[in-house]
Amino acid sequence: MAYAQNIGATRYVFSDLKDLLAKATPERSGDCLAGIAAQTAEERMAAKLALADVPLKTFLSETVIPYESDEITRLILDEHNAQAFLPIAHLTVGDFRNWLLSDAATSEVLAAASPGITPEMAAAVSKIMRNQDLILVARKCRVVTRFRNTIGLPGRLSVRLQPNHPTDDPKGIAASMLDGLLYGSGDAVVGINPATDSIGALTTLVTMLDEVIQRYEIPTQSCVLTHVTNSIQMIERGAPVDLVFQSIAGTEQANAGFGINLAVLAEAHEAALSLKRGTMGNDVMYFETGQGSALSANANHGVDQQTCEARAYAVARKFKPLLVNTVVGFIGPEYLYDGKQIIRAGLEDHFCGKLLGLPLGCDVCYTNHAEADQDDMDTLLTLLGTAGITFIMGVPGADDIMLNYQSTSFHDALYLRRVLGLRHAPEYEAWLEKMRIIDASGALLETTARHPLLASMLPTKEIS
Repeated sequence: MAYAQNIGATRYVFSDLKDLLAKATPERSGDCLAGIAAQTAEERMAAKLALADVPLKTFLSETVIPYESDEITRLILDEHNAQAFLPIAHLTVGDFRNWLLSDAATSEVLAAASPGITPEMAAAVSKIMRNQDLILVARKCRVVTRFRNTIGLPGRLSVRLQPNHPTDDPKGIAASMLDGLLYGSGDAVVGINPATDSIGALTTLVTMLDEVIQRYEIPTQSCVLTHVTNSIQMIERGAPVDLVFQSIAGTEQANAGFGINLAVLAEAHEAALSLKRGTMGNDVMYFETGQGSALSANANHGVDQQTCEARAYAVARKFKPLLVNTVVGFIGPEYLYDGKQIIRAGLEDHFCGKLLGLPLGCDVCYTNHAEADQDDMDTLLTLLGTAGITFIMGVPGADDIMLNYQSTSFHDALYLRRVLGLRHAPEYEAWLEKMRIIDASGALLETTARHPLLASMLPTKEIS
């Protein structure tokens, strides 16, 4: 079905819904690279106006990738909740935006509607929203998950402690982990990106993390971010796996490039559940996404990168994850060129994920060849904190020495908590107080060489 919109004397025609969504997207380098972006600001505005008049029901009858050739499309349509959709079924995309911003769309109402919202609906409405709109609505969306603590409560911010090391040196990882713990990071997960795919080495890492968590009774969870099939093998060999990780995308073909499909993810989900390691809940999956992943694999089918990203959230939603992380600036300037594009993409991802009922966090990051700097990341970090972000990254010095990109530090989490009055996950907060890392107000306490974590995790000569 074609769509059209007049701007003055010029009539703009968009060949189908896929084309309309692409042309309505705020400018970004990835869509320009793919040859699907609007050619002018006027054409982009015409697409936005046309998109605002599209009924939400259209997204249930016109697909951006054919049902017959893509299992993600089939997942979206086959598991759509018609009952949850009913209260908004009469709306256009523009009406949907107005409703989301209204006081009638409370946290409870949004949660009830979420199963009836498809990724394409979420992506469409985000394209006609300003940054402040994305922040306001996302802040109203509350998603709470549990494994060994409770993540996503109002007024709380969690942090993934990311103690990566370029050679997986256990001493280097332990030092970074200790550093993060003493700054109060780690309530989302202690997660390592390993340099190796050796099952033996991966098992050593996950066992080391588990020993620290169990020894100090830390109410958090660990994850070694290896391929999902490696995690399945570790589980089969009896390794203490808490969360199963996988990068996911929004098309079947892109996921095939990652070496996965829905059946493999279902197998991993069942394997992780079988261990029954959670004490507060059974949310056992950790997914990472990022705009541009489908395009970089030549698997976007002409769909704009932000809509592809939203479709990845349908995959995540299927498996009830503890955490979903958009690694927003990691893929590089070919897809998000500068700080402005990274900031906009981060707000879009957070909005769409939360609207679809996911515990969305963000790796507020950039690569050194992007036209961005740490000031841009400070801006995005502050905006996401205001929007109610579930979790962020905690990397020593904000510089990941294994993955070679710039992220957020333990100090950045302190900044966000102090400025916005945010607290840790409640169970983790109680542990931090017990360990005399923070006081009752949440302020960091001075750490001395006699602190029990320092005294036991590092050799005496290193702390004397």
